Amino acid sequence: MNDTPQDQTPRDPEAPEPAAAGAAAPRASNGSRAYVFLAILIALAALALSAWQWTDSRKQMEALRQELAKKLSEVDTQGKESQLVTKQVREAANEAQVKIGVLENKLAESQNQQIALESLYQELSRNRDEWALAEVEQLLQLAGQQLQLAGNVKAALIALQNADVRLQRMGRPQLAPLRKAINHDIERLKALPYVDTVGLSVRLDNLIAAVDTLPLAMDARPLPEPVAIAARGPEDSVWKRFGREAWDQLKQLVRIQNMDKPDLPLLAPSQSFFLRENLKLRLIGARLSLLARDQKSYKADIEAARDWLGKYYDANDKSVATMIAALQTLKDNEIDTETPDISAALEALRSYRAAIRERGH
Repeated sequence: MNDTPQDQTPRDPEAPEPAAAGAAAPRASNGSRAYVFLAILIALAALALSAWQWTDSRKQMEALRQELAKKLSEVDTQGKESQLVTKQVREAANEAQVKIGVLENKLAESQNQQIALESLYQELSRNRDEWALAEVEQLLQLAGQQLQLAGNVKAALIALQNADVRLQRMGRPQLAPLRKAINHDIERLKALPYVDTVGLSVRLDNLIAAVDTLPLAMDARPLPEPVAIAARGPEDSVWKRFGREAWDQLKQLVRIQNMDKPDLPLLAPSQSFFLRENLKLRLIGARLSLLARDQKSYKADIEAARDWLGKYYDANDKSVATMIAALQTLKDNEIDTETPDISAALEALRSYRAAIRERGH
């Protein structure tokens, strides 16, 4: 194997000589320096730019940090204020909750009180209506008693009118039939002839009270005649005057009188007492007959009393004559009026009250 040199390439005959290649190397190093210097300048510029950017970025970051710190401080302040406001709101909410609880309790109490008041009002309303109806019933009973027992149409009419006024004040439509019945009875009573029972009864009472003061016929005495006094003359002696005066006194002891009633009864004191009492009983019977509307008995008692006055009492006396005239006037009054039955309204009211009690239970 032959050892041959590694570079056996043929040399170009036109290739420069090695000395010529060594002369071109200094020019190539000068160009490299320029490139290096330029690269250094660019690097310095980039470094300066980077430093400037770093400085600017740092300033911006510092400003941003300060701004962020400021914002965080403001946020912290706002957070504290918010916490304070939240605390105040929470306290206000708690207070409001307490107040709401108190108001709810008061509202519950007021509702309970309102329910109690409504219940009490309803109870009072029912009691008031019950009292009013009870009062109306009493008025209707009074009207019936005055009409049937005493025959007092005026008092019965007043009682019925008062009952109608009570029902009108209640203002209940369901009471209209009852009011209609009462008004019907009122119209019936108004159509009756008016008899002043109370006035006639009072007049009879006055006559009864005056019986004890009336003089009896047997007690009547003639009026004393005036005694003639004779003129005393100068020639009259004492004995003559004495005799004349004695005669005058004697004439006063004995009196002769013409009697209008020769059959005048003479009554003992006890008989006089019973006469007066019987006369009173006659007048009392007339008053009772008046209240009972018994015209026959009423006129019989009045006639008997008038006859007794004319027979046993002094008709010449003014008081006796006045009583006789009063009895005649009383006798002329017609008291026999047929009173209507007004019990229908009372029965209707009682039925209505019974229905209310049943609904209440």
